[in-house]
Amino acid sequence: MDEAAIQDLFTWWDWAVLVAYLLLTTWVGHRMRGKQASIRDFFLGGRSLPWPAVSGSIIATEISGVTFIGVPGVLFALNGNFTYLQWAIGSIAARILVASFFTKVYYEREIYSPYDYMGLRLGNLAKTLSTVLFTIGSILAQSVRVLVAAIPLKVVTGLPFEACILGIGVFAIAWTLMGGMRTVIWTDVMQFILFTFGGLLALIWIVISLDGGWADFIATGSQFARFDTLDLRIDKELQFTLWVAIFAVPFQNLGVFGTDQLMAQRMFCCRDARSAGKAIIWSSVGQLLTLLMLLVGTALFVHYHENPFTDSEISILFDEPVSKSAEIRDNATYAANPHTGEVSQVPVPKKRDYIFPLWIVSILPPGLSGLILAGVFAAAISSLDSILAALSQTTLSLFYHPERGNVRISEKQLVRRSRALVIIWGLILTAFTLVLESAQQKIEIVPLAFGLTSYTVGPLLALFLAALWGRCHIRGLILGSIISFVLVLFVRTDIWALLIKAEWVSPNSLAKLPTYVLNEAGNGIEPTLAYVWMWPVTTIVTLGCGLLWGMIQPKSSGHAASSDPAS
Repeated sequence: MDEAAIQDLFTWWDWAVLVAYLLLTTWVGHRMRGKQASIRDFFLGGRSLPWPAVSGSIIATEISGVTFIGVPGVLFALNGNFTYLQWAIGSIAARILVASFFTKVYYEREIYSPYDYMGLRLGNLAKTLSTVLFTIGSILAQSVRVLVAAIPLKVVTGLPFEACILGIGVFAIAWTLMGGMRTVIWTDVMQFILFTFGGLLALIWIVISLDGGWADFIATGSQFARFDTLDLRIDKELQFTLWVAIFAVPFQNLGVFGTDQLMAQRMFCCRDARSAGKAIIWSSVGQLLTLLMLLVGTALFVHYHENPFTDSEISILFDEPVSKSAEIRDNATYAANPHTGEVSQVPVPKKRDYIFPLWIVSILPPGLSGLILAGVFAAAISSLDSILAALSQTTLSLFYHPERGNVRISEKQLVRRSRALVIIWGLILTAFTLVLESAQQKIEIVPLAFGLTSYTVGPLLALFLAALWGRCHIRGLILGSIISFVLVLFVRTDIWALLIKAEWVSPNSLAKLPTYVLNEAGNGIEPTLAYVWMWPVTTIVTLGCGLLWGMIQPKSSGHAASSDPAS
């Protein structure tokens, strides 16, 4: 079963369902768009959207198509299990804090983003700094989400990579132009419903097809420690431990839900702070969707343990000719129980993200497979239209400062310019994704993109806390942001990997640093400290620099704006 054979399984029924779903979603977005007479309508949905819809939109943005496809693949790692779920502890705690404190200050006056609030409290330089941090941290990450979602679509549908990316870009621009945040949120709600349906359908379908049904699913999953959830080890290199969940993840999620415009823009669309708080807290339900997809991954693991990959499936999952399938089986790493060492019949695939799409088109009846993959396609569109709305708003705000209430052009002109910015950013991000598609053949783009927010989430959270207290100096915050970037740079490996590949630096020289060691092959480096600890460290460093500078020069020129929000 090569890629052409997979594409043959994607029938005209699947195509019909995929196209129909996209058209239906577009129609729903059009019907729910409301009036678009002002930027309040365009960027805040008129502050009239019901909190359950906003909560569903937050979940759909958090649980993207990449998660829907990628989480089941996590269970096919050598020791894949449920330990990622521990992060839900810190995530839920952070949402409660955002709902309790952040929303109140954001709803004190008419603002459009957390960066408007920072600008009002600390001055326009703080607003510019936070906007730049957000832009840097989001452009590459969101482009890669589109790229990664396009991979299984290209494999399954047979469309050229460029056509998948361009299609996603065109729909994303159209949906955002159609109704701003109202359309973005209501189309997100549809993705949330479809993801939930698709995950439940897949789980039930796989489990009832097993010889022993649910008992077999539980027994085999337990036999290979797939259900392991708690990890109490104290190891600085581990990411998914209870201690990371309690002490590091809250900082990351406070930054994501409270200061990242991609997420925060949704809560600004609620009627009041109380409704926004409900939307944030109830978005914790998304953790159940993550659990559902982990269960789907476990079910797939059990399925392929009992029905080993065929030679054709091996060739696809390892990106090798069918003729080498026997050689691959002999040399592959096999999934095992980390406690007993018992080895499964399932080799760990090179392309784990292909496993779920491969099962979808191979097992599900025509039409159903098209519906689920339509959800993946629409989720990629949703990821892109969300960032288009966020980038359009933050860019417009840098030029006109609508939160200050003294804009010199009409609302109609502001809306026109907002729409123009949507088109401009849409073209930039689509083109950038196409460039990444070419570059990924030579460099590891995905780790770089998903790790990039590690450089910015701490400083952004620190800027909000500084604005809340009003006692920090912007120069100190800038210095802290720079120091934080350098600290993360010497913990993560992604940028160094690019420099090593370009032969600008040698892994041996980097391995002399206390934060790195040589990998087994000797041609790269591995970190000795999990980057997740940088979330609290960079927050504290940035805030500390701002506070220290503020105490040293409390009355110097260029100090932060008055703590009065109206200043």
